[in-house]
Amino acid sequence: MSSATDNVPLVRFASPAAASGAPHIETPVAYDALLLAGFGGPEGQDDVIPFLRNVTRGRGIPDERLEEVAHHYRHFGGVSPINAQNRVLKAALEAELARRGIDLPVYWGNRNWAPYLEEAVTDAAASGHTTLLALATSAYSSFSSCRQYREDFARVLESTDLAGTVTIDKIRQFFDHPGFVQPFIDGVRDAVAGFLAEGVAASAIRVLFSTHSIPTADAERSGPRDMHLGPEGAYPAQHLAVGEVVMAAVAAEIPEAADVAWELVYQSRSGPPTQPWLEPDVNDVIAELPAKGVEAVAIVPLGFVSDHMEVLWDLDTEATDAAAEAGLRSVRTPTPGVDPVFVSGLVDLVEERLNGTPAADRPHATDLGPWFDVCRPGCCENIRAGFKPAASGIAP
Repeated sequence: MSSATDNVPLVRFASPAAASGAPHIETPVAYDALLLAGFGGPEGQDDVIPFLRNVTRGRGIPDERLEEVAHHYRHFGGVSPINAQNRVLKAALEAELARRGIDLPVYWGNRNWAPYLEEAVTDAAASGHTTLLALATSAYSSFSSCRQYREDFARVLESTDLAGTVTIDKIRQFFDHPGFVQPFIDGVRDAVAGFLAEGVAASAIRVLFSTHSIPTADAERSGPRDMHLGPEGAYPAQHLAVGEVVMAAVAAEIPEAADVAWELVYQSRSGPPTQPWLEPDVNDVIAELPAKGVEAVAIVPLGFVSDHMEVLWDLDTEATDAAAEAGLRSVRTPTPGVDPVFVSGLVDLVEERLNGTPAADRPHATDLGPWFDVCRPGCCENIRAGFKPAASGIAP
């Protein structure tokens, strides 16, 4: 006897292949468009506060407090670099898809500023593209870097009445895909080699892998509930795993680099002082390095795909100034941006889903990968708001 729920897909808003809820989709899916999903950013002084209202919607933060953050954008003319970077990334993806003979148009939409995801999904549907594969411009697992995108996909499909017409699957988190990792290896290698050439001893060099801090409660809930990745969850565990890979690769090229110490640090905290966030802060760590005999520091934006405002302000301005005040030589290494290796890796991830590549054949640089195509139950809960409907994952 069948029940009323027998034909209900385990994963909502998904293609038939992903609706089963398998962790890795190993059957080909005929996607007809790629959805590039970005964070979004202001493109003028008048955009700054409305943009920050969008980012903090539902939290009741007054404009006076938002203006405290706005000065980062004001310093750069009210323009975040992120939209321009996504335009360049979109063009690079289109070129690489065309080079490989993959007929897949790219639609770009943001969560927090124009062009919005609603516009991208609506445009895709109007052009007859209804089986979408989403690529979010965030590599790691947490509420803000994965689940919030998935909730936005669901919200957009429901608000546009396209939930019964358009499906959205999501490319796996790519924190340990070789295409994402290699640019960081190159950057750290060049920084360490440069310091050594200047006569700095390897033991006097420190590598700081920096990423966006998040509330500790969100970190603890990052990743699937049944994975034991340490008390702080998948988010820091993924960064630490990538950091180990990067340093091992650099040491393989430069044997002296085996004596270079490294650590994971955090930046861009924005919550109230009473709320615990991941630490230590990058600037606090830099201030303590001279007392430890450190003379040079490589600041590595490991948590970022491109030179976002957090990189330009928090690292290129504040952290670099902190290093100068501490009397340290410093280098901020590049983000992947549109490095050909990174762009090629992203299209490899697209082909993975087009072809249904078996999980065993998927490249991954750490023991944590390959990460899931379909997020597992209870993955990356937002403790403040609970679970909302989300695409590309099994409901809690």
